Amino acid sequence: MACRKFLNCMIFALSLWATGAAVAEKADRDQPINIEADSGEVDDKSQIARFFGNVVLIQGTLVLRADELEVKQENENFSIGIAKGNPAYFKQKREGYDDFIEGEAQRIEYDSTSEVLRMFTNAKLWRDGDVVHGDFITYDANTEIFEAKGSRDENIGENPKRVKAIIQPKKKD
Repeated sequence: MACRKFLNCMIFALSLWATGAAVAEKADRDQPINIEADSGEVDDKSQIARFFGNVVLIQGTLVLRADELEVKQENENFSIGIAKGNPAYFKQKREGYDDFIEGEAQRIEYDSTSEVLRMFTNAKLWRDGDVVHGDFITYDANTEIFEAKGSRDENIGENPKRVKAIIQPKKKD
């Protein structure tokens, strides 16, 4: 029974990234899940699985790298996933395009109930030359709206309160 729940937790860990992004490659969901880490633990009572040290999750085109990955279940369903790193990083092919979306932050969270991705502290998203930096980036898959905010700490880097974006000119066919 514990082994089955452990497997379910791993599947939910993947759901953190594969089902969360509306732009993600749908075929990835049907691929095998590969998770490697220095260690892992599952708490059946609290329904939380944690993986520690050099965590690498791969499924199809999806790659997630973190120092720590935590996945929470609620009523046998995935509810929240949290990746922490210095930085945590993800990359996945966009559905219907020949490019990838990539991101990194100190902490990346995905809530499957609200379908909201949140990236905290030194957050960065990039795709095909377009880049956005902020201290906080959020993406709502239901509304397809993303928001970036700058730092509130005046002692962090150059122009700490500013969001920075680079938008490439669109190529004409």
